[in-house]
Amino acid sequence: MTLLAFNLLNSGVTLSMVCAAVGLIFAAFLITKVIRASPGNERMRQISGAIQEGAKAYLHRQVVTISTIAAVLFVLLFLYKDHPTAIGFLIGAFCSLAAGYIGMRIAVLANTRTTQAAASGSRLAALRIAFNGGAVTGLLVVGLALLAVGTFYHVATSAIGHEAAVRSLVGLALGASLISVFARLGGGIYTKAADVGADLVGKIEKNLEEDDPRNPATIADNVGDNVGDCAGMAADVFETYAVSLIGAILVGALTLGTEPATVVYPFVLGGISVLGAICGILFVSAARAKPATVLMGAVGTSALVSAILFWPATHQLFPNGIMIGGVQRSPNDLYFASLIGLLMTGIVVLITNYYTSMSYRPVQKIARASETGHATNIIAGLAVGQHATALPVGFIGIAILLSFHFAGLYGIAVAVMSMLSMAGVIISLDAFGPITDNAGGIAVMSNLPKEVRGITDDLDAVGNTMKAVTKGYAIASAGLAALVLFGAYVEELRAHLASAGKPFPFQFSLTEPKIIIGLFIGGLLPFVFTAFSMDAVGKAAGAVVREVRRQLQEKPGILTGTDTPDYGTCVDIVTKAALREMIVPALLPVAFVVGVAIIKPLGPVVLGGMLVGTIVTGLFVAIAMTSGGGAWDNAKKYIEEGHFGGKGSFAHAAAVTGDTVGDPYKDTAGPAINPMIKVVNIVAILIIPIFF
Repeated sequence: MTLLAFNLLNSGVTLSMVCAAVGLIFAAFLITKVIRASPGNERMRQISGAIQEGAKAYLHRQVVTISTIAAVLFVLLFLYKDHPTAIGFLIGAFCSLAAGYIGMRIAVLANTRTTQAAASGSRLAALRIAFNGGAVTGLLVVGLALLAVGTFYHVATSAIGHEAAVRSLVGLALGASLISVFARLGGGIYTKAADVGADLVGKIEKNLEEDDPRNPATIADNVGDNVGDCAGMAADVFETYAVSLIGAILVGALTLGTEPATVVYPFVLGGISVLGAICGILFVSAARAKPATVLMGAVGTSALVSAILFWPATHQLFPNGIMIGGVQRSPNDLYFASLIGLLMTGIVVLITNYYTSMSYRPVQKIARASETGHATNIIAGLAVGQHATALPVGFIGIAILLSFHFAGLYGIAVAVMSMLSMAGVIISLDAFGPITDNAGGIAVMSNLPKEVRGITDDLDAVGNTMKAVTKGYAIASAGLAALVLFGAYVEELRAHLASAGKPFPFQFSLTEPKIIIGLFIGGLLPFVFTAFSMDAVGKAAGAVVREVRRQLQEKPGILTGTDTPDYGTCVDIVTKAALREMIVPALLPVAFVVGVAIIKPLGPVVLGGMLVGTIVTGLFVAIAMTSGGGAWDNAKKYIEEGHFGGKGSFAHAAAVTGDTVGDPYKDTAGPAINPMIKVVNIVAILIIPIFF
């Protein structure tokens, strides 16, 4: 056992990088498998090509915009921080963009192939193609994150030593998180501006079907699904995974620096997670059941494989346990902390599924409320979103309590890393959603039989719930990860002040006015951030509505099929709006942290309180927005299935209004809070030696 522990201790980081490479190789295999499937007839390929070109054009312009800002931050870090941190920032930013871009490209290739599989009458084949396309994104996220952090840590340790290498990892975390905020906001503004604009005119004013080719905004809507839910979500969870890994390494190094196994252990958990994700993906290729059952089975398979492999890995790395906080912790204690992360994933998935699936009371309650009008639909949706915060936050509190009981702050870090070990299969579920959504759009625009749209609609309804589930997962893990980063902030501040011979001022007491001030400032940030995000969607959607109305008024033949809509103008409107409107809210968290730090009367204590305030209100606002928005969306779909009057009824019109309100909630403002919380914490850690 000692020999095995020695081997894993010395080769754990390398083995995790090998596992990451295996994941990327398997992703390449899935890419070839998706491409080999039939892309359908010429009309289907033409529509898919238009979506692909629109997505490529937007992401290219987004990369140019973000790269300009990233270049400025890189120079500032290079000049005022240190060179390794600046290089880490560049690596994190590049990998975050790459994960989203490549995943989006494959999703666009998978959409028309999913439609073709549905056209052949095979629901199972359509499910597998869509899931395999999404699985490419899932494996890219975990593979690139693990490989980027592992390679940087390995090279930096050889060049500048272990301690400096660990501290410079914060740069990589900042690069991933900041790019993620931009990608989430830009993609979210794009997709929801197009979606809301298309729905308000198409469905409510002109009574057009979803994705009707006569709607000038329909291509922009389908492009948005890819740049928001594929590229944006991939960048989001990439940074959550990378930041959680880095946070666990920081906590291990700062609080248990004499135990090298504490730094290696998060890498080992990450490596195992890649193998678990591959097993979950293979399960979908082999299973035969209802789509929702198959997808949930993939989550269970991945968790089971991870739980089994965590046991020997933990006992080999910590054969004699470890001393944490003056208490001897056994290998079983650390293993139980890792199990808590896996259990939290399952719990969050079940809770979010309950509040957003058409099969349960919350969504049906909103649908029923639609019978009495638009206002009652909105009221019911807001109530569901707020109810949806209670159970996740309660279980997050239990997870914190139990993991801290088993292994202190390091136990919480282990639980977070374990929870993120499910990212590969969870993100596969998320990317599955926009692929099936696009597949349905291609079916309608290609004039395929209604039976085809029936298959894609069923898969899309499951995909919509899966998207809500993954957002709940990302937010819950972000809350736990931010708590770990807050602990790292306190420990880094303590170490910095001790080395400078200064007293440590941080006493977290609610009788301390500075703490209260910090809590208020931090609590304010998510509200200001989401306000800017919602405003951005509203402005851009208004421009789309005006453009669609103009085209339909000037070219009446569009509705009769004698004129062709100008899709490109709507695409251009939302592209410009997304790139313009994302900058201010994305830079808000950086401005808040630097602003508090630079004002001398405030200082590190107020900043510490601000971090906690942001975590608390951000968690509640994000869960309420994403769950409420998902419930509104599926309430509309529930009515469209024939309940409460079906399509074209008064209840349906009210449900469309609720869905349009929920769109920026669930796909723009709510999910973007996740990376925003971590940007605040990472920037706070980064500026300690600069301002304090």
